[in-house]
Amino acid sequence: MTRPHALLPLVTAGLMAGVAIQPAAAFDRYADRPPVTLSPNLVEPWMTQLRARPVAYRDVTGPVVRAPMVADEAIPGRYGARGVRQAAIEPSEARRPAHEVDPRYLPSEVEYRGAQPPGTIVVDTSERHLYLVQADGKARRYGVGVGRPGFQWAGAHSVTRKAEWPDWRPPAAMLKRKPDLPRFMAGGPDNPLGARALYLGSTEYRIHGSNEPWTIGQAVSSGCIRMRNEDVTDLYDRVKVGTRVIVM
Repeated sequence: MTRPHALLPLVTAGLMAGVAIQPAAAFDRYADRPPVTLSPNLVEPWMTQLRARPVAYRDVTGPVVRAPMVADEAIPGRYGARGVRQAAIEPSEARRPAHEVDPRYLPSEVEYRGAQPPGTIVVDTSERHLYLVQADGKARRYGVGVGRPGFQWAGAHSVTRKAEWPDWRPPAAMLKRKPDLPRFMAGGPDNPLGARALYLGSTEYRIHGSNEPWTIGQAVSSGCIRMRNEDVTDLYDRVKVGTRVIVM
């Protein structure tokens, strides 16, 4: 009977012989390795960035556009500094997510060089901004949505009434255009007037909140000045009935 340790030299020799008789092509096929190609979409998992050959990628994030950081800059105009100039992130504003508010329309403190006294509300419809004039040459600025083409207006009025979570009764002219609208809607989160409303003079126009905050900065209303609910609540707490409102 052959002892196990006596078989070891035979097994070793057999393995070495097996290596020696492997075809050279088994090694030669790796002599020129294919180039490593990085995926242009670096948000993919790292394993999918290593490819043996170019692969077409579906870009789900849109083009990546890097913009340099831009410091605070005073932009000349009626109201002085407009705050921080936003660096372009995307080549088109159309790429902004549907429910995201443009940072340009978030509240900020800016310089005011106009002639209106503190406490006045000034709405610049072309800029889509509302200014609450303060003391010391300052103003609190908010983003607003304004009337769409054919519904723009300008003028001076006073706040004649304030309401929290106001009810909505569409005016007759609006019902004529859209007869399917409800004749009355109680105040609440689904109400198009939002969280607060400032009624302007004897007109049907209001400064009010909105349950569509992504429309801030756009011209989509029937003439009312709409704000984010957070912003109109802040403004509501800062002004009184009788406050002068200038829309231009």
